[in-house]
Amino acid sequence: MRRSLLFALGLLVLLPTTLWANEPPPSTEAAPAEAAKPPELSGSDTAWMLTSTGLVMLMIPGLALFYGGMVRRKNLLGTMMHSMVALGLVGVQWVLFGYSLAFGASQGGLIGWSEDYLGLSGVRPSDPFPGTKIPLYVHCMFQGMFAIITPALISGALAERIRFGPYLLFVLLWTTLVYDPLAHWVWSVNADGEPSGWLGGLVKNGGMGALDFAGGTVVHIAAGFSSLAAVLVLAKRRGYPTHAMHPSSMVLTLTGAGLLWFGWFGFNGGSALGASPQAALALTATQVAAAAAALSWLAVEWLHRGKPTALGLASGLVAGLVAVTPASGFVSPLGALWIGILSGIVCYAAVYAKAILKYDDSLDAFGIHGVGGFLGAVLTGVFASWALWNNAVGNDAGSESPLGQLTAAWPGGLPSQVFAQTLAAVAAAVYGFVLTVVLVKMIDLVWGFSLSAEEETEGLDVAVHGETAFDFGGAALDEVTEVVGREPRSASAPPNGTARFTIVVEGAPTGELLQAWSKLCQTSDTPPSAEFRAVYPHVTTVQGNRFRFRGGDRVLMRNNMQRLFQDTLGQRVQVHVED
Repeated sequence: MRRSLLFALGLLVLLPTTLWANEPPPSTEAAPAEAAKPPELSGSDTAWMLTSTGLVMLMIPGLALFYGGMVRRKNLLGTMMHSMVALGLVGVQWVLFGYSLAFGASQGGLIGWSEDYLGLSGVRPSDPFPGTKIPLYVHCMFQGMFAIITPALISGALAERIRFGPYLLFVLLWTTLVYDPLAHWVWSVNADGEPSGWLGGLVKNGGMGALDFAGGTVVHIAAGFSSLAAVLVLAKRRGYPTHAMHPSSMVLTLTGAGLLWFGWFGFNGGSALGASPQAALALTATQVAAAAAALSWLAVEWLHRGKPTALGLASGLVAGLVAVTPASGFVSPLGALWIGILSGIVCYAAVYAKAILKYDDSLDAFGIHGVGGFLGAVLTGVFASWALWNNAVGNDAGSESPLGQLTAAWPGGLPSQVFAQTLAAVAAAVYGFVLTVVLVKMIDLVWGFSLSAEEETEGLDVAVHGETAFDFGGAALDEVTEVVGREPRSASAPPNGTARFTIVVEGAPTGELLQAWSKLCQTSDTPPSAEFRAVYPHVTTVQGNRFRFRGGDRVLMRNNMQRLFQDTLGQRVQVHVED
């Protein structure tokens, strides 16, 4: 089965190449003297778009850090791989045929197709993207970064429990069948730069279309509701929600959140497709909304749970970035402020509801991207300013309207625009949800999407990739490392003033003892005992019947170990402490 799937993927990659090889060679005849001038390109616009492309690309390792810090240590590297591998897989898919499907000549407003866009084989470096003064090459690479990060967002919902091979197949199929058509519906244009997708990405001559400046519908709603579909189809993580699953590093998560915020200036600002006042408007809205959402999330969390957390700060700022994305080129700073405040509150409630509804969205991809993206799409219709938009793009229409007001309604009126926004959001949500259910179910039946119990217990890093994220030279707190060989010599002075000691368990065969300890350390639907929770954080190494401890009260640790193994092994054991 795996060979058949790999063969099919090979055909998918090689078929476009074969088609290009059969094309007639370009004409070698001399060009006529009155050859047309090359199209006019803008150096400043191109420079800004090159920069924006790099900023969006930086978001992908930022997302890897953001997600990696939120999972358990044994899954950190595997989770980061889910984001980083999309750079390679979708990066190739996009240039071969994905860009053609998304931005090629429209086929009834539903999908694109242009043979010249296959591998960019018929495009010259000087050819502009229609309606802009930037090379089509640059537009392809900029939009390619959007295509890469969108399926990577979904991986957050499935973290810690999926196999790598099926995930790669899912990313390839989902990008081709879900993302590319959605991008065409909203953002595609014809040769004159006019919208050609059925949802429409711009408003022309007062006509009504769905506003999605930088991807609220195409990226966040699609990824968020696809995440919900995937977690409802696949099994939950073993032990969820009764077993505590602590993040491995809030330092990594905060660093990743900072990189996402930084890269989002290119994500939204670059969607103006030039160095223009609209890029400045989008960048300003991005900063304001992220800041407001970070504060509103923290405030609600502080009131609700009693403590403001680093995870709350990171989640809040991302929620604000998500919600303002479709609105960023159309709203005033005050409009962005309200979008940020509301998104922080609503997304916090959505994430909190997960514990009540008990669906296993590992890293809150639906609660932040699905709910935040939908909210932002609707609020775009509420806060979009006709006057600001026209001023930003250099039009005279609407210039008499006051610039500072929150809702300078679009020509069709606020209710009509909100309806258009809601229609686009529902269309993206339903399409992404349904297609994802089919894809995930199909891959799970044919190949098997979820990890086995043994692999999930061992962790993605070792079981799937044969590596570890960090080598600390000792056992991780959420896994057992059986030490083989000589035990390290004791330090002349305890590090950081923490005493080390050894507890020896006698009266039971070593094999049964280690098997019992290993079973205690595995996740299950039954919460661990109080004795196990007391000793586990202090155990560093296990060698035979000798348990090495770092810290903790010796007497309490000995008594807890005595009760733990008497209850577990069903026989009398003797426990004593050695220095």
